[in-house]
Amino acid sequence: MIKLLVLDVDGCLTDGSLVYDANGVESKSFNVKDGLGISTWLKIGNEIAIITGKSSPMVKKRATELGISHIYQGIKDKKSTLSELIQSLEIRPYEVGAIGDDLNDYGMLHSAGRSFTPSDGVLVIQDLVDTVLKAKGGDGAIREMIDILVKENDQTEQFISMWR
Repeated sequence: MIKLLVLDVDGCLTDGSLVYDANGVESKSFNVKDGLGISTWLKIGNEIAIITGKSSPMVKKRATELGISHIYQGIKDKKSTLSELIQSLEIRPYEVGAIGDDLNDYGMLHSAGRSFTPSDGVLVIQDLVDTVLKAKGGDGAIREMIDILVKENDQTEQFISMWR
């Protein structure tokens, strides 16, 4: 059973686009269906962490809105950060699901019990992961992953009943 989901941001939680305004302020776009899936995953007693290579106030804001308390930004070694988180939560690597889309996610994905990439993840990551999702990053890939894991965890009824 997967107890912890680990999310990369750019290319998974977002479409990977970097958009700057005239003042150099970055903006990001997040998928609402991903958000509902994340908040429901948390409400049924599971954990979520964000481990991302960049630092962005928008990521912190979105994570806070969704109730994600494990937020690691500006991380160069995602595998080590994941290992420390696993120890702190007192879970096993096989209880971790992770999603990433590029080379900087390789170690983290290789360490997780269940690994995913969006359909537009780079080929070397597609070859590594357990599941290449149908959705692209930022276009429902996180929700697709959560729906798969809810079913595999036998939590479908609990997941749906949150909204009845």
